[in-house]
Amino acid sequence: MIQIFKKVPNVNFIGVWKIAFSISGVLLLITVGSIIYHKGFNTSIEFTGGTEIQLKFEKPVSGDIGKIRSIVTALSYGQPEIKTIGPAKNNEIQITVKKQAEGTAVGDAVKGAITSGYGQNKFEVRREEKVGSKIGAEFAMKAFWAVLLSLVGIVIYMGIRFNIPYGLGGELSLFHDVFITLGFFSLTNREISLGIIAALLTIVGYSLNDTIVVFDRVRENMGGRLLGPNVESMINKSINQTLSRTIITTGTVLFVLIAFSFFGGQVIQDFSLAMLVGCASGVYSTVYIASPIVLLWNKRFPPKLK
Repeated sequence: MIQIFKKVPNVNFIGVWKIAFSISGVLLLITVGSIIYHKGFNTSIEFTGGTEIQLKFEKPVSGDIGKIRSIVTALSYGQPEIKTIGPAKNNEIQITVKKQAEGTAVGDAVKGAITSGYGQNKFEVRREEKVGSKIGAEFAMKAFWAVLLSLVGIVIYMGIRFNIPYGLGGELSLFHDVFITLGFFSLTNREISLGIIAALLTIVGYSLNDTIVVFDRVRENMGGRLLGPNVESMINKSINQTLSRTIITTGTVLFVLIAFSFFGGQVIQDFSLAMLVGCASGVYSTVYIASPIVLLWNKRFPPKLK
């Protein structure tokens, strides 16, 4: 394996676990507060139902988003979401209205209003989708079960591969990463879509892999055992030994995610941002959540060594 450091570092990561726990506690409280303030998450029409229309205009439209928003808002369908799609030169926008109605009534009303109030700039319809509230509720339930069952499966896996404290530490770190990512979306009031659910499932797998690498090195350094009187020094040693691997793998992943988040366009931006926040949190939680939990368990329930 490629090594960044000539000598294995000797950083006392575990020594600042109290500070790390405090930071995580504050972030989690902010997340809860944001969710309460926003009365839940800003879910996409895939979950709530509604109409989504993509229009391509003949002339530049990026400077008139506010005017188009006012036109659609005047229909009394609630607060619409309007954003540009792709490069500005494409003159394409996406309009999302979370309003339920029979057939294509909402879509027809939106297009008619834009034709009347913004008729100087002709457009063509590139895409129009309608999701009913019943289907939206089914999507939401399936997304919930997808995340929950993945976490349950990981609990079983960690219980088989390791023992209780390691499994507990790994599982709590996963919940931490998912919750922090959801907190970011709540604070920024970004939409939670099926793509974001896919990102959360990917984050769970990425974070788990990073945790297992460290835990496997701990077991190796302790001669096949997972607990013992010197577990704190062994955890620190293991984190330092895998630090080069963590920097290289995480660095390459974050580099790609940053590029997509800021230069990948609207379609993939939210997915990339979710992955960016989740992957960064995954590295942090492996070191400062999962590992200290193992240490605290070991102190609270010291193993009986033969």
